[in-house]
Amino acid sequence: MASVFSRIVAGEIPSWKVAEDDRFYAFLDINPLAEGHTLVIPKQEVDYIFDLDEETYAGLWAFAARVAAAVRAAIPCKRVGVAVLGMEVPHAHIHLVPLQTEGDMDFRKEKKQLPPARFAEIAAAIAAAFDAPSTPERP
Repeated sequence: MASVFSRIVAGEIPSWKVAEDDRFYAFLDINPLAEGHTLVIPKQEVDYIFDLDEETYAGLWAFAARVAAAVRAAIPCKRVGVAVLGMEVPHAHIHLVPLQTEGDMDFRKEKKQLPPARFAEIAAAIAAAFDAPSTPERP
């Protein structure tokens, strides 16, 4: 059975997409730690990130770096934190979380509840930053 993330890539389940290419897909986490919390996945379904072939592994991180730059351009934050947990969905994925403090990266804390209109606004802002010719530098 396909993972929920494979079903998102296939369009069977809706998502708040922020970026996509032929091998990777990035979308907002529906249970975010912070506004702009984004998941980056390979379209190829592999359970464990370290089981990805070298080319896909390197490509996933390069794609995630571009998405992180877009998140940082679109969401006021000091940094974009990165986590690879991989316990909740059997499909390799990277969490990108906008941070003001290190405590913002605590996955045990209560998740944000956002209305659909806010998810749409955030996704559009990140997507626009991702598609911009160059992401502006931040101080």
